Amino acid sequence: MGLSVGIVGLPNVGKSTTFNALTKAQNAQAANYPFCTIEPNKAIVEVPDPRLLELAKIVQPKRIMHSQVEFVDIAGLVRGASKGEGLGNQFLANIKEADAILHIVRCFEDDDITHVENRIDPIADIEIIELELVLADIASVQKRIAKLEKESKAQKGANAMLELARSLLAHLESNQPASSFSQRESQDFIALNKELRLLSAKQVIYGANVDESALEQDNEFVKRVREYGASRGAGVIKLCAKLEEEMIGLEEQEKAELLTSLGCTESGLEQIIRTSFYTLGLISYFTAGVQEVRAWTIRNGTKAPQAAAVIHNDFEKGFIRAETIAYEDFVRYGGESKAKEAGAMRAEGKDYIVQDGDILHFRFNV
Repeated sequence: MGLSVGIVGLPNVGKSTTFNALTKAQNAQAANYPFCTIEPNKAIVEVPDPRLLELAKIVQPKRIMHSQVEFVDIAGLVRGASKGEGLGNQFLANIKEADAILHIVRCFEDDDITHVENRIDPIADIEIIELELVLADIASVQKRIAKLEKESKAQKGANAMLELARSLLAHLESNQPASSFSQRESQDFIALNKELRLLSAKQVIYGANVDESALEQDNEFVKRVREYGASRGAGVIKLCAKLEEEMIGLEEQEKAELLTSLGCTESGLEQIIRTSFYTLGLISYFTAGVQEVRAWTIRNGTKAPQAAAVIHNDFEKGFIRAETIAYEDFVRYGGESKAKEAGAMRAEGKDYIVQDGDILHFRFNV
């Protein structure tokens, strides 16, 4: 669907190392100095979904196709980025294009890795970045207000948008992000945000980057990040970016054994990918045939004809019905034919809201 997650943070917190591990290749240069990353690196990452493997056991397809999310490795921001410090304007523009933010925070001590602020304080790091995003939004809203003030004299309806923009500006000037603005659900705010792509309105996931010693049990840095995330309604995922990158070349069994030895049941990166997918408001439905078992990405709340359009526009135009089997029923009965015999296949019409995990077969007129 062309949706992306921007990886941000201060320099030398593990952003590019995380990106390397996410893409399972050395696609981003990782080095111990600020602004190692200048141009944003991009990569399409498969969303891990064990349901696809279960479907493949039943159908025996020629290939398996996962849902995907784009990750963008954005260069390290610094204090003053909103005023252009550290090539800040360029980096902030890259964040604007992302749909959500993965904020990597350093939660470990290591004298061999420099910190741009010369101290280890994850909450202070988060606040530096988030203040810069708010300051950048203030500048954007101020410009929009100036334009709205001119339009309000001649354009009907501009006054309502102007009042909202002024209220939003006051909110931002109190150092609060647009994501906590009281009118963020209003149509005027949605329209304004669609135009400005406010940085502090984006959903955030905090990635607490630790050393191996903190993988099994949270250190004090991670505990503070979890508390902060809870106060903002944001998810927090703990990972050891260095270890995740080192596991790139391991076989799945070796990787599982290593994670178990460290007290982990799942890779931090797998959690990041899956959490990012759902944070973007996305779900998957499946098609299951001998040629391929495939996950198709849609927004949560999408109706059947629009879900069909993800495969081909003609499917929406000529939509008749969606033959639907819930994932659990498909697995329970061992495939489409047996699920149909058991009465587990449903014929859904144009108003049906597709559910995560539905196995669908669309009927349509050419």
